[in-house]
Amino acid sequence: MKSAVALLALFAAAALTRADEDPRYTEHVQNLKKKLPGDGFTIVVTPPFVVVGDERPDRVRARAEDTVAWAVKKLKAAYFEKDPPEIIDIWLFRDKKSYEKNAEKLFGSKPHTPFGYCSHQHHALVMNIATGGGTLVHEIVHPFIAANFPRCPAWFNEGLASLYEQSGQERGAIHGYTNWRLAGLQKALREKRVPSFKTLCGTTTEEFYEKDKGTNYAQARYLCYYLQQRGLLRKYYHAFRKNCRKDPTGYETLQQVLGRRDMDRFQDEWSQFVLKLRFPER
Repeated sequence: MKSAVALLALFAAAALTRADEDPRYTEHVQNLKKKLPGDGFTIVVTPPFVVVGDERPDRVRARAEDTVAWAVKKLKAAYFEKDPPEIIDIWLFRDKKSYEKNAEKLFGSKPHTPFGYCSHQHHALVMNIATGGGTLVHEIVHPFIAANFPRCPAWFNEGLASLYEQSGQERGAIHGYTNWRLAGLQKALREKRVPSFKTLCGTTTEEFYEKDKGTNYAQARYLCYYLQQRGLLRKYYHAFRKNCRKDPTGYETLQQVLGRRDMDRFQDEWSQFVLKLRFPER
């Protein structure tokens, strides 16, 4: 009798095979083959993505099944009803040299980050996979947010995505752990440089990305982490999505889900919670 792990692998392989036979994906893969930047690339279909990598074929397939397909399944179970409407390519380049050279060759510009990025123009996620799979899972969240919660503000979009930069599975569900953003946030808390949650939630897209970007990402991530640890994150996501026309920033919904009126007191409690966290977590 096959082990549970072996059966799961078999089911995953079968699912990928069925997707590969979908006419939409068949045509997409054929077009993709024409623009590969060189030999040695492996293509694996794992809806709504097509994974393209220049590591060993078995390694590319493992990343497609163990990271991409796993993340998609767990994220959909927790949050998302709809797939992105378009097929999205995930380019996994084996190292820094391949990443920089081929990203420029394919998309006309050098990467702006050493880890990876999302190109909306090319319907692609572009990764230096040598830096690890955390950025990959982060970027997978964004097209699902766009498809399911188009009014989502930048702070929660990036907070939720950043939560899963360091992730695993707990009780069958995707779970975010502490990560490298913690140290900077703890320093900012000690120096009293972290804004109120009302201010964070009220940031425009430009303000979130341009004004104290590192602290904004970390504060949003560790608010999501706190909600997760209290069993409230899914509840908050679904309530915010439902109420977003009345509460576009998510601040009032946050108060409701937390059951807190005094947010200054909550922020003090959250700050103490964060200051006690450690990375690595375990």
